[in-house]
Amino acid sequence: MALLARRVPALHPYLEKESLAAFFVGVSSGFPYAMIGATLTTRLAQDGIDKKTVTAFTLAFLVYNLKVFWAWIVDGVRLPLIGRMGQRVSWMLVAGTMVIAAVVNLALVDPTADIAATATAAILVGIAGATFDIVIDAYRIETLKPEQLGVGSGMSQYGWRIGSAGAGALALVVAAKSGWSNAYLACAVFALPAMLTALVLGEPQRHREPTARKGLAEVWQSIAGPFAEFFQRSGAVLVLAFILVHKIGDTLANLTFRLLFDDLGFSNEEIALWDVGVGFWAYLIGIFIGGVAYARMGLKRSVLLALVLMCISNFSFAALAAAGHSNIGMAAAIGFENAASGFGGVVVVAYFSALCDLRFTAAQYALISAGASVIGRFVTGTTAGGMIEQMGYVSFYLLTTALAIPGILLFWWMSRTGLVDAAMGTAGGGKDGNAETLH
Repeated sequence: MALLARRVPALHPYLEKESLAAFFVGVSSGFPYAMIGATLTTRLAQDGIDKKTVTAFTLAFLVYNLKVFWAWIVDGVRLPLIGRMGQRVSWMLVAGTMVIAAVVNLALVDPTADIAATATAAILVGIAGATFDIVIDAYRIETLKPEQLGVGSGMSQYGWRIGSAGAGALALVVAAKSGWSNAYLACAVFALPAMLTALVLGEPQRHREPTARKGLAEVWQSIAGPFAEFFQRSGAVLVLAFILVHKIGDTLANLTFRLLFDDLGFSNEEIALWDVGVGFWAYLIGIFIGGVAYARMGLKRSVLLALVLMCISNFSFAALAAAGHSNIGMAAAIGFENAASGFGGVVVVAYFSALCDLRFTAAQYALISAGASVIGRFVTGTTAGGMIEQMGYVSFYLLTTALAIPGILLFWWMSRTGLVDAAMGTAGGGKDGNAETLH
């Protein structure tokens, strides 16, 4: 790889050990999401579970939004015995083991026999996956240097997509041949890349240990400190408001795609070809374009463009719903949506990563990433199925398009007033982080 980087200088940033680490931990981050997302939606739909129950299962994703309440443990609690390996490394191993156990448990339940047990198993995967994400996000941010955040976020998104799409495709193929239980068991292997990366690369050099905890006051400070530091920044409330609203429409739309595909009569093979296959390559292309745009346009303009593209992508599914069963229509909608998501994944994740203070990386990124989708996931889990039945798919996806507009306007205003720069954390060069200008 070193030889390749010397011969093709443009590839050098992507082949640095920090960028490669971001890729491999991203692979493991993506697969639990697929296990309780599109894969479980398909499994439940094929088992004859009604739409309201299927969309209610997206409430399992809300566990990811609650991770902020225990992220401080990952930052500050030293594990016995293996804690000597390092705070991030030891937690990576424990969280990865939790995910494997939870996925195996989900593999062994039967939705047609006990839907409550299936819901419990899905929530356990969500808890384990959210904990895994806390560690993975902190490890990635602390491993990358400020100037590597753009490339590293792109590599992480490449990994996330490969992990989620790879696990989703493997599950569909194995399920068709030997059942859903074996499909889930086979996918548990996707937890290993992050665990092995942590063992090989070791503890991140930029990791900063918080103040030592000696009593109740210090423990409380370890819980409240990350949030107090964030909200003391100029414009922090508006930044949080943007985080909460910017992805409502996108989240609401994404968590219902498989219902649309099932109702339009697409087979497992067609879903695997268009949604997983075409979507996979479109996402990778979007990530590449996002990395180029981040480097040339700067953070603020590239994020604004990403928000516009993600808004338009929701409209493409309204067009697909109106067209009906169309392979060309599905390929176009999936291709555009995934390209827009890949683009946005690079620049928006880079922005969110840059907001973190390196003393509280796990807790603050948990707050940010949880807030980014909590409203959309809650609305999907509580009302999306009923909304689709009452409004129809075309009106539903037009609504998700409209819901994306407030986030665009808010970020535009934050950029114009300087609040994007004012709220930056040390991970992105704010205060004493020593990073380059964000433009």
